[in-house]
Amino acid sequence: MHPETLTPYEKGNRNQTTLWTECIAFYEELARRFPRVLRFERIGVSDGGVPIHQGVVSADGVFEREAIKGAGRTVFFNNNGIHPGEPEGIDACMAMVRDFCHDPAKLAALGETVLLFIPVYNVDGCLNRANTSRVNQDGPERFGFRANSRHLDLNRDFIKCDSLNARLFNQLIAAWDPDVMVDTHTSNGADYSYTMTLIQTQADKLGSGLGPFLRDTMLPAIYADMERRGWPTCPYVNPLKDSPDDGIVDFLEVPRFSTGFAALHHVIGFMPETHMLKPFADRYDSMRALVESVLAFTVANGAAIKRLRAEAKAQGRVRAEWPVSWAVDMDRPGTFRFKGYEARRHPSVIGNYTRLSYDRGQPWERDIAWYNNFVADVSVRAPKAYVVPQQWREVIERLEWNGVRMTRVDNAATIDAQYYHIASVTSRPTAYEGHMFHDGVELEARRGVFQLNAGDYIVSLDQDRARYAVETLEPLAHDSFFRWGFFNSVLEKKEAFSDYVFEDLALDMLESEPELKAKFGAWKLANPALLSDQDAVLHFIFHNGERHAEPEWRRYPVLSVF
Repeated sequence: MHPETLTPYEKGNRNQTTLWTECIAFYEELARRFPRVLRFERIGVSDGGVPIHQGVVSADGVFEREAIKGAGRTVFFNNNGIHPGEPEGIDACMAMVRDFCHDPAKLAALGETVLLFIPVYNVDGCLNRANTSRVNQDGPERFGFRANSRHLDLNRDFIKCDSLNARLFNQLIAAWDPDVMVDTHTSNGADYSYTMTLIQTQADKLGSGLGPFLRDTMLPAIYADMERRGWPTCPYVNPLKDSPDDGIVDFLEVPRFSTGFAALHHVIGFMPETHMLKPFADRYDSMRALVESVLAFTVANGAAIKRLRAEAKAQGRVRAEWPVSWAVDMDRPGTFRFKGYEARRHPSVIGNYTRLSYDRGQPWERDIAWYNNFVADVSVRAPKAYVVPQQWREVIERLEWNGVRMTRVDNAATIDAQYYHIASVTSRPTAYEGHMFHDGVELEARRGVFQLNAGDYIVSLDQDRARYAVETLEPLAHDSFFRWGFFNSVLEKKEAFSDYVFEDLALDMLESEPELKAKFGAWKLANPALLSDQDAVLHFIFHNGERHAEPEWRRYPVLSVF
């Protein structure tokens, strides 16, 4: 190894991570010296105006995306630094790419597989350096901050795309269509012996071919290889209760997270989470081992992975029903041979409660329950197509960024379609990543005749991007655009009344609208205390009557055509 190509981590005391400026200069120099191995280029900017880069490593000097995809070559994608306080992936990727440049045997081992990587994803956070923001972490000496310059956690932003980073990521996934992704992280949580833990795309969500391949073939191979490399690995430790003793539950990575987002494109995603309390040097070594292990498996099994992904896309074109919400199956736990530490509970010295600690002097190894099966708790009938009115441009933009094929209406027409009436919405009491997220949504499916205008969009599900369209446009999906508040204006009734005028009109409405009278009677029985509240009484009649109804109020604007 040439001394001038040592990474800052390798030059230091193994408790330091690279600066963003050092990282970019390192890759630029490698690309200059090894132009037939590495192409490194700027692909966009962050919200803070900082350049974002991507690199491509190819064994035969072919870097053009169209040529790579046209030849059907396998693409392995490594994303780093989404949380710059969890930086070991940044440093490990640098050394790995350097070795491809200097070691012809390692480069040749890539074969037809191409390594696509983002060296630092959250560039704003990487520039925001300190050593205090990670409360529970052992090193490195200084590191970046979790949020970007808009104070967004970018691993909650993939589906809603408030940041320029997420927009770029969406476009990259759509354009490159990688087969496997590894997004590097450091974990918080319980204490245990493992340095490396692993989140993977939830296998049940990947379907009948890709899912069993991940669960029964790929994961066992990676776990065995990590054991061989000296880094025993366990599933991400998400305790059923407060410690792993009672079992762990697979993390449900919905599309706001990178692995859940990747699944919308039928990409197998991994989120390695090194343990925060292990030394940074150990976290670095285990991270490099994990990325290399998954890459090696991808190289060896690329043809099978590509075939299964193609089958999943084809199945999506003809599905009669789509699961859009998932829940852990508590009736079918598996087991995992876990190496933990004794959990201790004793009185706190700073408050009147019992605290948890772990005794590393009392290690244990035994089988624990592993809840790694999920079932669809909400499924929807697959329409032939959706209609997205052109005025919802924020939604249309995101569909475009993800390569969703849409047909624009040329001439006005009328159609019979299903729509959702939004019966009720329950939102989080405080902002969540810049939005008032809707946790509770109740819908009523209705039918009607609607006017399509020239310029509206029709989204057929006879396409490879069908899953992305379904899980963003169906309101009950975990991370639908509706839940994130993209359609909030339809939740507001636009007209109001003066009580002294409406009092008489309300009485007339009750006499002329039998359905309203019946609803009001049931409401009075259910809410006797509210009968003395004029505002509550009149608002119920106003909101439930037909005479002053606003058709657009609480009508979800996206239509389903069957």
